[in-house]
Amino acid sequence: MSDFTSNFWSVYVAGISLASIVACLLLLWLSGKAKAMTASDNTTGHVWDGDLREMNNPLPRWWVWLFVITTVFALIYLALYPGLGNFSGKLGWSQIGQYEAEVAKGNKEVEPLYAKFNAMKPEEVARDVKAMAIGERLFMNNCSQCHGSDARGSKGFPNLTDADWLHGGSPDNIKESITNGRIGNMPPIAAAVGTPDDVRNVAQYVLSLSGSPHDSLRASLGKAKFVVCAACHGADGKGNQVIGAPNLTDDIWLHGWGENAIVAMVNNGKVNQMPAQKDKLTESQIHVLASYVWGLSNKAGATALK
Repeated sequence: MSDFTSNFWSVYVAGISLASIVACLLLLWLSGKAKAMTASDNTTGHVWDGDLREMNNPLPRWWVWLFVITTVFALIYLALYPGLGNFSGKLGWSQIGQYEAEVAKGNKEVEPLYAKFNAMKPEEVARDVKAMAIGERLFMNNCSQCHGSDARGSKGFPNLTDADWLHGGSPDNIKESITNGRIGNMPPIAAAVGTPDDVRNVAQYVLSLSGSPHDSLRASLGKAKFVVCAACHGADGKGNQVIGAPNLTDDIWLHGWGENAIVAMVNNGKVNQMPAQKDKLTESQIHVLASYVWGLSNKAGATALK
């Protein structure tokens, strides 16, 4: 109900709920008072199959009282728990509150498992077999949906097993990315580059930076226009990890390779988001997870202990 700017709908829902309960009780009471036209033998006169007669017997008392108890229970429930519009109930219960309490309880129970790793450097954690087993499970539960179960990513989702990092691949950088998330924003800059031909020339120049097949003539024409891109990617095209600008001189293409893919990026821009995990994972869990991710691209430094 918090999405509504007026309190009308809250009152409306609460009124309908209470009116429905009262109407049920009223209907039950009126049914008990109403007198049906019956014959002297207490039948309604309806006969089926020659000898099946409809009787006019009152409702069983146990059924009536069960119905009354049900409506009373409904009123008590609505007084204690949310159900009447914006009214949160006397107990103050909420799904979010229960979820957070259960998560806090679970984190408290597993915290002793992480105590050993908290005092260890990420490089040391990455060499611990038990820590990496925990890190793998954390990764599968929280990261694999985007980066894949093998952490190799896909189009639009970075490969975490190579040495190419948008925001830096040190343990601290990885921990910061997991904790606070990242937002990558490539603005559409076609108007600043120039004509559609200029955009395609720039695309050819970008291809040349990584040694990819390209048109050398058009690449030479696009070099001067690359100054617009250099504001983020640098004059040499090697990118800027401070702002997450990709390195254009390697052969790694996050959003697709080729002239058309680059032209589309220049024309339309792109916004990518890595969600923050600080409200979902504890610091200890992030420490182990960051160590695991670091180890994926640093196999030599993360060789498991024998």
